[in-house]
Amino acid sequence: MKIRAGFIAAAIAALTAAAPLAPASAETPPNMLVIANRIDDIKTFDPAESFEFAGADVSRNVYEKLVNFDPLNLDAGFGPQLAESWEISADGRTITFRIAEGHRFSTGREVTARDAEFSLRRAVILNKTPSFILTQFGFTPENVEQTIVATDDRTLRLTLDKPYALSFVLNCLTATVGGIVDREEAMAHEVDGDMGNAWLRTNTAGSGPYKVVAWKPNESVLMDLNPHYHGPRPAMERVIVQHIQESATQRLLLSRGDIDVARNLSPEDVAGLRDDPDVKVVDELRGRLMYWSANQKNPLLSDPKVVEALKWATDYDGMANSFLKGQYTVHQAFLPLTFLGALDEKPWRFDMDKARAALAESAHPDCGPIRISVRDAQERIDIAQSLQNTWSQLGCQVELIVGTGAQTLDRYRAREHDVYLGAWGPDYPDPHTNAGTFAFNPDNSDEARLTGLLAWRNAWAVPAGMNEKTLAAVVENDTDKRRAMYLELQREHQRISPFGIMFQKIEQNAMRANVNNFVAGGATTAVSYWVVTK
Repeated sequence: MKIRAGFIAAAIAALTAAAPLAPASAETPPNMLVIANRIDDIKTFDPAESFEFAGADVSRNVYEKLVNFDPLNLDAGFGPQLAESWEISADGRTITFRIAEGHRFSTGREVTARDAEFSLRRAVILNKTPSFILTQFGFTPENVEQTIVATDDRTLRLTLDKPYALSFVLNCLTATVGGIVDREEAMAHEVDGDMGNAWLRTNTAGSGPYKVVAWKPNESVLMDLNPHYHGPRPAMERVIVQHIQESATQRLLLSRGDIDVARNLSPEDVAGLRDDPDVKVVDELRGRLMYWSANQKNPLLSDPKVVEALKWATDYDGMANSFLKGQYTVHQAFLPLTFLGALDEKPWRFDMDKARAALAESAHPDCGPIRISVRDAQERIDIAQSLQNTWSQLGCQVELIVGTGAQTLDRYRAREHDVYLGAWGPDYPDPHTNAGTFAFNPDNSDEARLTGLLAWRNAWAVPAGMNEKTLAAVVENDTDKRRAMYLELQREHQRISPFGIMFQKIEQNAMRANVNNFVAGGATTAVSYWVVTK
């Protein structure tokens, strides 16, 4: 703990050497935001490659996109950022963006449509993990010169392989992979045709409010203002994000005033701060879902009545009101609340009488052995033990198979589990991101290896009608009709699917009482530092 606190103090001292002296009391400088967070998942800052939670936080504050979310009005959905306007062709396949003037990269160069063309083409050509967000529209390394085109410095034209809902395309462009990179800076650091990828893993070249000035993997990220940022000057001129793994350490540093924000506190540590007048806790609903799913290769679990019994025998409220208190809310549909078409209906509750009745109607009235595959993380172990307790009351022989995240995922992706217990977060802020994985499986064969689809991982042969409804919803341009289509899909999914969706994440960020406008990103995006004031 002393080492961590000392590191933060040293970092602040180094960054404020030329600044006015800070007050003698334990508090951070007024123009600096100091955050404790688990950031050991950062692998790269390159928006064409970054696909981790902590990396997305950095990217949102460094790179602008064609369209983006206003952190102080997330409910409004996406709006203009680098693109001041856009038009869609009569056939629904071509979107033409008009690039705004006045946006500048941290190098001082003005952002043009040529940079946007380069950045989106680059993401497709490099073909890193998040590239699927763009390639699902028919973009390939072979056709990007015809389908992603800057016709001049202010005009960008995207030609899709077929008409899609405009909101779907624009929502996808708000993802990290949509970040627009300084073309000249990236290519100045190109090595062996990598389009600057090696350099951009540890450096940034964006037009957002900040730029990365230092990164020590598994230790810290330091960001400073982009001196050419076009918007209002942020109050926080410097941001330090320090990797602090332990909740108790984060709590102590926050109580002492050594940090401004603690982002990974346990429910117990959050409760311990409630009476501290110098600290406040801000709850924010995020997009992550906690669920269990039953492998349909298992004869016991492919019986719909057995799955129904397990859903009735899940103690949703009991878990949410005890060890998950404050950090998860009961939610039973595949779209997180705040997404277009999210369903708030909760047809399942803990009812052992109904569970026993459903099991009695099944072909397996004595239940049988069930192995729950779960990652070695405390909250997931707690949930798994609750399921083990209540499902055992049905006569099921429940065993927990605990492993690392990699071990558990490998078993899940190989379709070798009985029941998988885990979390799922949206890849981009559009309903298709979850509909297309929970309710879509065009080929259930082992050879298909559609590991990105949760329906396939659970060997669930999604009814043809549901597959068709999922594909129809993603091309529907009438927002009200599209919303209704997702509501219908979720109700059907709740009735017949082998998924037991239980909770939606509530992020509890504790911060000093003088910190205002700290927005973690809601269910749709990542954290925004540039609107924070103290």
